Amino acid sequence: MSPDETTTPLNGSEETEEEVQEPPQLDPEAAARRSAALSLVRVFGDPALRSRAAEVSRFDEELAVEVSRMGRIMDDAMGVGLAATQLGVMHRLLIYRTGPGAPLVAVVNPRVEWASDEKEAAEEGCLSLPGVVLDVERSIHLRLGASDQHGEDITIEASGLDARVLQHEMDHLDGVLILDRVSREERKEALRILREGPDSDDTAEVEPAEPSPSGSAV
Repeated sequence: MSPDETTTPLNGSEETEEEVQEPPQLDPEAAARRSAALSLVRVFGDPALRSRAAEVSRFDEELAVEVSRMGRIMDDAMGVGLAATQLGVMHRLLIYRTGPGAPLVAVVNPRVEWASDEKEAAEEGCLSLPGVVLDVERSIHLRLGASDQHGEDITIEASGLDARVLQHEMDHLDGVLILDRVSREERKEALRILREGPDSDDTAEVEPAEPSPSGSAV
């Protein structure tokens, strides 16, 4: 999920998606790192984005290396969240970092224990859907059970931006995209952008090969 495509109405008071407008005035080194990172992210049409990820069963050095690599890619891509499936790794791992200086959080085998009935719609973008920004309704508050990268049980209570990013990235683990969270007309326009780019005036309907975030999320 990318922070560049979410705005204050998303989470009530925080600005964000998980997931892509070019940031202004990037220095050449940062721009090169971002381009290299984005080249590793699977984009719409890749089967990995429409597949349900398997449970993680091994908590070893390989998983720790994967978490570290995902963190570098997410940071270089200027995202706030990233699911393993976005890199073609089909297991239930996501990471997120929603603010400068905030710790990188790895969430393994997440499961929703509680989500608030109170919801809010806000713009989300997605690193896997270049140029697409959509209003997505999400629960404002969330509690997850999960494991950390070492296999220890953790509970995450999140609100606002953190809750939105987590929901966006968990959608990725189930093969769900933000395209699936909006109306037919919004979906139609998003598919046009994916096919032709954001500056095209052609509004011809395009249907994807698969059915139906989330951003980060981001």
